[in-house]
Amino acid sequence: MNDYSYENIYEELNVMSSAEGTEAAPVAGEPLPPLRRNRRFQLLWIGSTVGFLGGEAAEVTYPLVILAVTGSPAQAGLFAFVQLLAGVVLALPAGEVVDRWDCRRVLLLAEGGRALTAGSVAVALMAGHLTMVHLLVAAAVLGAGSAFGGPARMLVVRAVVPSSQLTAALTQEEVRNSAAGLAGPPLGGLLYGLKQILPFLFCSVSFAVSWFCVLIVRTPARITSSTADPAPENEAGGMLTGVKALWDDPVLRAATLAAIALNTAGAPLVLISTIILQRQHTPSWIIGTVMAGLALGGLAGAALVGPLHRRLRPGVLLVGVVVMQVPVFAALVLPFGPWWVMAVLGFAMLGVPALGVLIDVLVFRGVPDDRQGRVIAAASMLFGLGGPLGAVGAGLMLQYLSVSTTMLVFAAMLAIAGGYAASRKHLREAPWPIATDQSPLR
Repeated sequence: MNDYSYENIYEELNVMSSAEGTEAAPVAGEPLPPLRRNRRFQLLWIGSTVGFLGGEAAEVTYPLVILAVTGSPAQAGLFAFVQLLAGVVLALPAGEVVDRWDCRRVLLLAEGGRALTAGSVAVALMAGHLTMVHLLVAAAVLGAGSAFGGPARMLVVRAVVPSSQLTAALTQEEVRNSAAGLAGPPLGGLLYGLKQILPFLFCSVSFAVSWFCVLIVRTPARITSSTADPAPENEAGGMLTGVKALWDDPVLRAATLAAIALNTAGAPLVLISTIILQRQHTPSWIIGTVMAGLALGGLAGAALVGPLHRRLRPGVLLVGVVVMQVPVFAALVLPFGPWWVMAVLGFAMLGVPALGVLIDVLVFRGVPDDRQGRVIAAASMLFGLGGPLGAVGAGLMLQYLSVSTTMLVFAAMLAIAGGYAASRKHLREAPWPIATDQSPLR
């Protein structure tokens, strides 16, 4: 690291506050104001909440409009595949970019691109010229927007939130995700039922709101690869720096592998639950309501983040969240009806927000500033790989094996992952990283 001291940052922030009207940084030794009074973070959060809501509303309607335009379920699957592929392929380059460039500008480009993309779909629908090629290009842009926007947003949040309030800020982000997941799909279906273009117009406007909120928030400078001391000659650089950092750190390595297993098993939960409910002759509207159990569980789990982080070490919490998923797969096959399935899905999500915040905190406080973007992007890519692997594996097993056997396979995989994590002494004994300063950059 270089000689860029936190005292220098304080001075820059105070000058910025006087010149631009932003709130002044706290004087050393004074208590920090509560997070709710952090105007910059709250503006970012409001913008991202609106953007996430619009994205969730449009996400559920893209398959509907593709079916209306082409009549092909395979084409709808191709859209999802292209969007996912773009996000995975661009994850590592995105990490390199946000570490070397102004992450706020990267976020502005990502939000602006997604706003224009959704708007273009609405205009094409209005003109009656929407084609599958247009939709596939939109899928690629949306995937790229997620790849670049995700780590950029995390670093922008990191730049305006003191380290001692980071857990609270990340918990508020988890609340946003769950709330958008709960409200977005029904809103998108309602808007689509009124008029096809409405969910895409809403999505475009929501990303524009997010873009504007990022635009008016001024963030302090952060250490990047271009300002940090040169890396040692024997250190791997470039896009693989994030992957190497995850692998070299025994705590991050074990946490990442356990989280991949959890994501692999969790990705097909909706598919598996849908098949179970269909075989119980459950009406489609009830199936849709049951899936809201995931978002409700996430909202309830967000309230548990603070207590769990205070009472449990990171490794113990991680092992607990993984192991508690094992009975979920056994409980789902019990023939107790749709509301039982909804309750099980809600239970499955209770520990997920705490786990998400756990990994974010370990990265933010344990990884040097000039590599955080690449490490976040690498983790996102690895977690993202678990999703399609789980979905494809579940589809094949459900095609050729019974539901009970499929559940047993996933339960066994989670048990193995939990056992592996529990056997890692470094992970079990790892303490929470300590916030040692009050700097907005720490």
